[in-house]
Amino acid sequence: MAGAMAQRLGGLKRAARIALDLVLPPLCLVCRKPVGEPGALCPACWGAIRFIGPPFCDRCGLPFEHAEAVGVCGECLAHPPAFARARAVMRYDEASKPLILRFKNADRVHAAPALARWIARAGDEVLSHAELIVPIPLHWRRLFRRRYNQSALIARALARQSGIAWSPDALARLRPTPSQGGLTARERRLNVRGAFAVPERRRSLVAGKRIVLVDDVLTTGATLDAAARALMRAGAAAVDALAIARVLRAD
Repeated sequence: MAGAMAQRLGGLKRAARIALDLVLPPLCLVCRKPVGEPGALCPACWGAIRFIGPPFCDRCGLPFEHAEAVGVCGECLAHPPAFARARAVMRYDEASKPLILRFKNADRVHAAPALARWIARAGDEVLSHAELIVPIPLHWRRLFRRRYNQSALIARALARQSGIAWSPDALARLRPTPSQGGLTARERRLNVRGAFAVPERRRSLVAGKRIVLVDDVLTTGATLDAAARALMRAGAAAVDALAIARVLRAD
């Protein structure tokens, strides 16, 4: 009975989407030109995106300049992060910035499933052993102003697509940290130090789990590192991280 109901609901959703597409054709997530299906990029915007692939740092996913480079980057050797691995889909640059900012600040929440699919491909090795997906939380004041947490939307879509459990409130942001923009790597680490904690009611959920943190943009990794430390203090077995885009100094 439940299966039949689910199939019926699925059919209704598909019919509704087809009807909506007839009235409002799907548009490119960046430039808003018509595309073949929802959650897609037009050929021009797709070609402009610089996707991240190997070789990159085994730890933080920083792309290496030389094809023969392997191992861990100098920053991770000097300041080992609490997360085991971090991976990002694309470079954060002039081509990808409109996609990220419109999703983050302009209510383009319909992009979440597509972004989650890209993250799943970029982080397949990370997700293969994951037991729980956790988004980077917003402080309640910022969440009230923005009305949604973009990282939570991606985490939910990723959980639905992968079948991995997720928790939107396994982490809490204890204080409204100032913007990380314009800060040095050291200042970013200090800015978010102690900013996250696992609520007491979620400690049993986190304990012993291999957790994947989800964020929109990875800059120095300071936010992901602080969040991973909070999860490890609460007993997580391991923490990895996935992001849509990564800031590179050369960009």
